[in-house]
Amino acid sequence: MTLLTIQILILSIAAGIFGSILGLGGGIIITPALTLLFGIDIKYAIGASIVSVIATSSGAAIAYIKDKITNIRIGMFLEIATTIGAITGAFISGLIDSKYLYVIFGVLLLYSAVAMLKKKGQELPKDVKTHPMAEKLSLNGEYYDKVLKQKVSYNVDGVYGGFSMMYVAGVISGLLGIGSGIFKVMAMDLFMKLPLKVSSATSNFMIGVTAAASAGVYLLRGNIDPKIAAPVALGVLIGATIGTKIMQNLRSKTIRMIFIPVLVFVSIQMIVKGFKL
Repeated sequence: MTLLTIQILILSIAAGIFGSILGLGGGIIITPALTLLFGIDIKYAIGASIVSVIATSSGAAIAYIKDKITNIRIGMFLEIATTIGAITGAFISGLIDSKYLYVIFGVLLLYSAVAMLKKKGQELPKDVKTHPMAEKLSLNGEYYDKVLKQKVSYNVDGVYGGFSMMYVAGVISGLLGIGSGIFKVMAMDLFMKLPLKVSSATSNFMIGVTAAASAGVYLLRGNIDPKIAAPVALGVLIGATIGTKIMQNLRSKTIRMIFIPVLVFVSIQMIVKGFKL
């Protein structure tokens, strides 16, 4: 095992922990880290990132479903939009120059940080009315919050807006290989007004399916290098298993604040690199 492989493995464990806590899939760290820290071409970094997203989903989804935090009905409903979007994005990515990918990725991360910051003080959504479509599809749910020590019941709003945002999230996933977890979480958090923990857990459930839909395209294109993807997948899977235990013992306010500085730092780095190419 080379030094580079060990370094990628350690990085991937950290990415898996953060990814499973925030519902991001780990790719949001993997792609910029592989390119910025190890000088790996962004095309191969995105290929490895797609694999990492599938690994995170596999590791985190099982734990969250077992503890009934994941809303499976919402996940399956929204996955229709994200899967179609992911296939669209994967084909578009072959037509775009790498420097544009850097800039797009950086801008999206910066926007994500701002969106998180705006809702930093909210623990649970309040006074949410059930959308008629949510009523028809039985999307409302409940879970037990270990930190608040209470059962949390919640209603689902903004079904159409959330569904539309999920298509965009799918396109981003196929285009940038990040699992678009942050946008899935935002769609459920901002449009559908779900509790953040439910949004994160359901995003973890969904991202693997979305990534798998576009992974075949990257594989056929030769952008998945086993020497990079293997340690990434192993590390992310280990990290995701650890992250699920940590997330359930954190307040939603804390979860929102954990990743904002990282998002801002990485977004600036990626934008700067994009303009230098």
